[in-house]
Amino acid sequence: MKPTRRRTVLRGIAVTGLGGLAGYTGSVTASDSDSKPDGTSTDTTTNQTTEKADESLDAWRRAANDSYPVQLRDYRFDDPSTVRVGHLGTNSFWPAAMKILPGTTITWAWDREETAYNVVATDGTFDSGEPVVNRDSAFQYTFEEEGNYRYVSEPHAEIGMKGLVVVESIARSEYPKVDRWLADTSNYDGSVLDHTASSSVDVTVGARGNASDLAFDPAAIKISPGTTVNWTWSGNGGPHSIRFKDADFGVDPKSDPGKHFVHTFTETGIYRYECGPHSSLGGRGAIVVE
Repeated sequence: MKPTRRRTVLRGIAVTGLGGLAGYTGSVTASDSDSKPDGTSTDTTTNQTTEKADESLDAWRRAANDSYPVQLRDYRFDDPSTVRVGHLGTNSFWPAAMKILPGTTITWAWDREETAYNVVATDGTFDSGEPVVNRDSAFQYTFEEEGNYRYVSEPHAEIGMKGLVVVESIARSEYPKVDRWLADTSNYDGSVLDHTASSSVDVTVGARGNASDLAFDPAAIKISPGTTVNWTWSGNGGPHSIRFKDADFGVDPKSDPGKHFVHTFTETGIYRYECGPHSSLGGRGAIVVE
């Protein structure tokens, strides 16, 4: 279920973090058939962008104009940046793609004085109204429901002025450092399995997860000092490695099945590790020693 459509145009009042945007605050009803001043309808552009709704998110993101390399920036653990509209004198949004938590409010702030912009979701979820030429303009929307929200500035949609907001929850445990590290690991649900009474624990490398055989299983464990962890390759998912973020020990990529890495943890702490070839795909694990 998509959020209830809300449109709030801010002009003229000070807004925290926007460098003093000015104007008035008003709410108007969104319409897919709003008329422009010359009497023409905005339906044409809306329909054109809606036709691309089945385009993959990666393709959508890559096709977006951006003054920097387009990447999906994760703001689920930080306050999201204000999205600059017409960033650095270009017909682009920045950041062009971001990931946020449900309940987060995003603010779009106009950067250019001489060019008209608006902010319109391709599925009609949010709509800032008619394109305006005003460097002091801004628009806010609160994303209540999870989902992928593509949007454009209608006058420049066909030349790549598009953006993406991914709204996604995170799994939570009593270890925020672990939660952040494993936020995009598909087999992590906030559970840190307690093996503090065990002298030896096995972890499968190349377990089913992350849309293939790219996971560590279990993804997160808690052990006592002196416990040995055995990483055993499944033989699936191609070459895997163990690369620690908080220590200097690790193993080069291997693909054949068997036990390829063993380590005994003697110091307390949180140890984050990853599969070198697959970290960006969710190939990550964590060990809590306490």
